[in-house]
Amino acid sequence: MARIEWVKQRLDNWALWKERGANGGRGFYAGTSFLKEAGSQSGYRETVIPVDEVDASVTDAAVESLRLTQLHLYITLQLIYIEGIGVRATAHKMARAESTIKANLDQADHAIAVWFRNRQESAVQTYPRG
Repeated sequence: MARIEWVKQRLDNWALWKERGANGGRGFYAGTSFLKEAGSQSGYRETVIPVDEVDASVTDAAVESLRLTQLHLYITLQLIYIEGIGVRATAHKMARAESTIKANLDQADHAIAVWFRNRQESAVQTYPRG
């Protein structure tokens, strides 16, 4: 199996969303505006990568669906995307071969793709066109 590019992109967006949420980056700015302005006087501007919050929250539901049924895939995604420790460190932490972690990523992509397909089919059945 190979990684599914659109799922990888969703997981990248999800990881940014989770990181910003953990740092208070979702919703309203966590500090006062004058402190925000004062901190930006360094002369460098940090590029902010936009995050599609709706997309990320739906992806979060897809990832969470793996927790009960395919825990090894859930843990792999948490270590790779949320902790950002890479394939080698994830393999070490999970006591698996690197090839197993890569296979887990492939399997997680496919499981998430199936989750999205089922979600779409359910929506079509619930709200048929016409």
